[in-house]
Amino acid sequence: MAEATKKESKGAIGALIGTVVLAAVCAVGGWVARELVPAEKPAAANPMAAMAGMPQTVALTNVENRVYNLPERFVAHAEAIQEVELLPQVDGYIKEITFKEGDIVQAGQLLYVLDDERYQAVVNQRKADLSAAEAEERRAQRYYERMEKADSRGITEKELDDAEAGFASARAKVMQARANLVVAEYDLKKAKVVAPISGQIGKTIAHLGDYVAPSKGPLAKIVQIDPIRVSFPLTDRAYIAWRQAQRKGMAHEFRMRLLLPDGSEYDQEGAWDFDDNQMSKETASIMMRLSFPNPERLLIPNSYVTLLTDYANPPVYPSIPQQCVFDLPGGNQGVWVVREDMTVEQRPVEIKENFEGWVPVVTGLEPGERVVLSGTSKLGPGIKIMPVEPTPNDDITPGYEPPIDE
Repeated sequence: MAEATKKESKGAIGALIGTVVLAAVCAVGGWVARELVPAEKPAAANPMAAMAGMPQTVALTNVENRVYNLPERFVAHAEAIQEVELLPQVDGYIKEITFKEGDIVQAGQLLYVLDDERYQAVVNQRKADLSAAEAEERRAQRYYERMEKADSRGITEKELDDAEAGFASARAKVMQARANLVVAEYDLKKAKVVAPISGQIGKTIAHLGDYVAPSKGPLAKIVQIDPIRVSFPLTDRAYIAWRQAQRKGMAHEFRMRLLLPDGSEYDQEGAWDFDDNQMSKETASIMMRLSFPNPERLLIPNSYVTLLTDYANPPVYPSIPQQCVFDLPGGNQGVWVVREDMTVEQRPVEIKENFEGWVPVVTGLEPGERVVLSGTSKLGPGIKIMPVEPTPNDDITPGYEPPIDE
């Protein structure tokens, strides 16, 4: 019994010792953890409030008047004003070709000569027929005049009528002979094929010795290339706007230029030619046509070019580099404007489309004001600033020069 009590006392002492050791271990562990884990920092103040007392370094630029002449672009098609297929008017063998393929020919220039011996012979025959008819007309005329002067008792009325009819018939034969001669001379003339228009002649289909006829098809094709026409589609809304400008006498203020397929600008300006007489139901557009000088043949019929239309006397707007503009809530745009006390204010602006890196400002800014070019992320209303020189990365606007502080 005493031995049992002794064992129970030893067990209680052991439990007590274990509890003390566990408590000591927990205390030490808590202290170590406290040292290792950094204490929670107090909540920082409003960053914008913290910066309000210190100037922010930003790059500035001046609002300056600049010409705004953003061209409108159209895909245009070059086409010949006139093109003619040379059809022979008579048949025959080609005796001579007086041009080289690809030549620039002038209206009235001789191009083909057909063998004309047969047509010359017909002309000679028609001339002889006319001479014979004229001789018969003179004979009939003299006979009729004698019959008119004769005593009415010596001739019958029928004889006078026959003489008058003979004279009229002879006169009709003369007219017919003259008409036949005109036809024969026309055929003889058409044995020589001349250019009906000025332009560039293409490949000849017929060659020396070939037999040609109207039914056998054209001999060659002439295309007028100077001047040349350029056509492009204009939407119904843009067409109405153009018509309204024309009514106000402003149509002449538009300048029309071309970009060639290689990207270079054509050195000739176009003039208005005409617009189509109906709108396309499928595309709601109308074809407009311009006329361009083409002395060096840089514009080829059926080729595609880019048409640029802008103002001959473009407007001027207060302008700033594109980098100054940022988006405002609601889809508007704004800029940071520098006040006289070197603080900034946020100002909404109405702008036009970027033109060569510069943004025209319709409302919101005046020439001479200064706006923030870079560093806008650090700004807020009333923040003081300290201007610094722009770095090469601050602005890539063509023609931009940093403002000079006096």
